[in-house]
Amino acid sequence: SFRGGVFKSLSQAFTYKCVPQVSPPRPPGHPQYPPVPPYPQGPKVPPKDPTVHSCDVEDSQKVPCGNSDITAAACDAISCCFDGRHCYYGKAVTVQCTKDAQFIVVVAKDATLPNLDLESISLLGTGPRCAFVDSNADFAIYQFPVTQCGTVVKEETGVLIYENRMSSSYEVGVGPRGAITRDSHYDLLFQCRYIGTAVETVVAEVLPLQDPPLPVSALGPITVELRLANGQCYSKGCNEAYSSFYTDADYPVTKVLRDPVYVEVRLLEKTDPNLVLTLGRCWTTTDPNPHSLPQWDILINGCPYRDDRYLSTLVPVGPFSGVDFPTHYRRFIFKMFTFVDPTSLVPQKEKVYIHCSTAVCTVIPGRSCEPSCFRKKRNVRAVDQKQAQPNVVVSSGPVIMGAPSQ
Repeated sequence: SFRGGVFKSLSQAFTYKCVPQVSPPRPPGHPQYPPVPPYPQGPKVPPKDPTVHSCDVEDSQKVPCGNSDITAAACDAISCCFDGRHCYYGKAVTVQCTKDAQFIVVVAKDATLPNLDLESISLLGTGPRCAFVDSNADFAIYQFPVTQCGTVVKEETGVLIYENRMSSSYEVGVGPRGAITRDSHYDLLFQCRYIGTAVETVVAEVLPLQDPPLPVSALGPITVELRLANGQCYSKGCNEAYSSFYTDADYPVTKVLRDPVYVEVRLLEKTDPNLVLTLGRCWTTTDPNPHSLPQWDILINGCPYRDDRYLSTLVPVGPFSGVDFPTHYRRFIFKMFTFVDPTSLVPQKEKVYIHCSTAVCTVIPGRSCEPSCFRKKRNVRAVDQKQAQPNVVVSSGPVIMGAPSQ
């Protein structure tokens, strides 16, 4: 039976629920959000199909949902079942977003027909927090921070979106003339959405530190821009070629192989000099979608990708760089290249898009926000903290390879 007390009270969580269906199930729709409660916003409960008895769970297998004194109405509002005395999870996959920025996902094996193999479920990322925290014969319970397990952070106007994907693996039988499977396959894309001025979004604004406590009332989502400098120095004493930038009308920008590409990533709409913009991974693709393939890395953890024969160069932004807040900027240079077809090894001459994952931390004595590139000893404490922070991905317009000028 379920071992109680593993995860926190959910009486103020909001949920999205996917009911059982015949395999393969259709991808669920995104949750909808009502005006009440205002903090955080919760989705409307999807209409219930009277022919699906998702609440028929044996007493010995029931997983408690919400506080012990939760009402029937409150239980129904978070898409759980109520038997007159207790609130519990039904035979579905229930996703809940807590006010302290955690995903809670309760998976029933009866979510599909044939039943799901609860041992085959995985999230976008792996880690110690990404396995189920408890289970019984019919349910598996996952609880993890919205910044972990491969969660992708997106931003809309005034809203931060944390998105992850849960899927199940399946066994394939391969014969001399074909392949089959008899296993169901489940694939669920789920989100938590937080209003930008709410407390829940603080973790996306500033790298969480143990001391001193940070004020939360004025924090909100970050806005980051990636742009390309044109490499022309027009000001006296300029030696970094970041005095002018390509405009939207200039894209796609044409570069010759091995030409330098000048990249700048900057934090917008912030005036706090204690904030430091940091880069995680920077990479290129042939498609505007940063998750598309193929990919080639430029920076890893803010440092030049070591397996590139032509290492990229980090450009310091100091107090004499001509910007108001130097710590709000990151600059680097890499040499132009083109992707090669993996089978024929023929250069593709396709457009190249540049992407960077970014985060923001605060300057505190004794703790550095700077990357430790090519050092044998690293600031382990700072690295451990940065691994838990969410990333906001920013991208450039296309760059294409052109013929050298004669």
